[in-house]
Amino acid sequence: MSVARVTEIISGSKKSFEKAVENGIERANKTLKNVTGAWVESQKVVVENGEVKEYRVAMKVTFVLED
Repeated sequence: MSVARVTEIISGSKKSFEKAVENGIERANKTLKNVTGAWVESQKVVVENGEVKEYRVAMKVTFVLED
């Protein structure tokens, strides 16, 4: 039997929401072992002078705990 844990992270990208998700998963994998999935809880953009400067996502990342 395995046990999983969920942690929330926020990541960003200057290119797109998709890249923000990829950046978040890439970074999570550096710290967390056995990442198995993620749920994008929300999306947000940072706007300066009428232009989108950054795409941000809040994600819940699931990882399986080691025995």
